[in-house]
Amino acid sequence: MNTKLVESLAEAVNALEPEHYALFQSTLITKTIQKTPGVCGGHARIRNTRIAVWTLISLANQGMDEEALVRDFPGLTHFDLLAARTYYRANPEEIDALIASHHSEDDWDV
Repeated sequence: MNTKLVESLAEAVNALEPEHYALFQSTLITKTIQKTPGVCGGHARIRNTRIAVWTLISLANQGMDEEALVRDFPGLTHFDLLAARTYYRANPEEIDALIASHHSEDDWDV
């Protein structure tokens, strides 16, 4: 890890004026969620992982807390969970439909 680069970036972000800081936060959250054909079915996922947003939201809805999610998904951060929740708030129909479709598929295996 390039510690000096990270420290420089942190200083640059800290120096942003409030409106630019808000834009930076929004942009970073937006870029944390990716959709790539052929990866996670092309659905929203966290960064360069195969962790789908709908999976995280479904597990949270079932009562799994943030600490358990971060512990059970190596590489996942609290910021990633914030990005997933933010994406969900902006796209609830999409995520709820994916959760419902995957739950109904689980029912077929019973």
